[in-house]
Amino acid sequence: MMFRDRAEAGQRLAAALQRFAADHPLILGLPRGGVVVGAEVAQALRCDWDVLLVKKLRAPGDPELALGAICEQGRAFINEEVRGLIPAPQEYMDHEIQERLAEIAEQRRVYREVKTYISPTNRVAILIDDGLATGATMIAAVQATALLKPRRLIVAVPVGPPDTLGKLEGMPQVDEVVCLDTPSWFQGVGQFYEDFRQVSDEEVVRILESAH
Repeated sequence: MMFRDRAEAGQRLAAALQRFAADHPLILGLPRGGVVVGAEVAQALRCDWDVLLVKKLRAPGDPELALGAICEQGRAFINEEVRGLIPAPQEYMDHEIQERLAEIAEQRRVYREVKTYISPTNRVAILIDDGLATGATMIAAVQATALLKPRRLIVAVPVGPPDTLGKLEGMPQVDEVVCLDTPSWFQGVGQFYEDFRQVSDEEVVRILESAH
């Protein structure tokens, strides 16, 4: 399955999530690409939405490869399977965590000027990204959101590999995973988009302003 861009992916994903509309869910988009997808879903379902701040912990020499992720609350998820294949000394990991936390703090400062925080407590929370690869960022997002005790926690993405979807489905905090396409041959999320350009913080702010 190919998507023209993130907006179209969000529109297709919204159709698969329409059954949740009556629950008035809270859509939580993962920056930055997941915010674009999530905004389309929230508009289609006519529900609340917010941004969920998590960052990928990058492998040494390969910033696209995730060793894990860190969330706004400072909790880190480390993918020990990947780390076992990629040498990453603890000193490197400590530095990487601090850098990503600094980025989260800056995003929080910028984003919260235009969009107030919405708590997922006692809500049906739907976590959305533009796709899954290792799943590290989404796993961190699930762990962070579960601490706030939503009524139900749903993960929804346009595309992801079967093994990563299996990891998320196996998490006790996750009630359901919705994915439009689970190809067995998977190199990266970008291969399923005609337009997968980087999303800037400025674009995220514009989307948040339009929602407000």
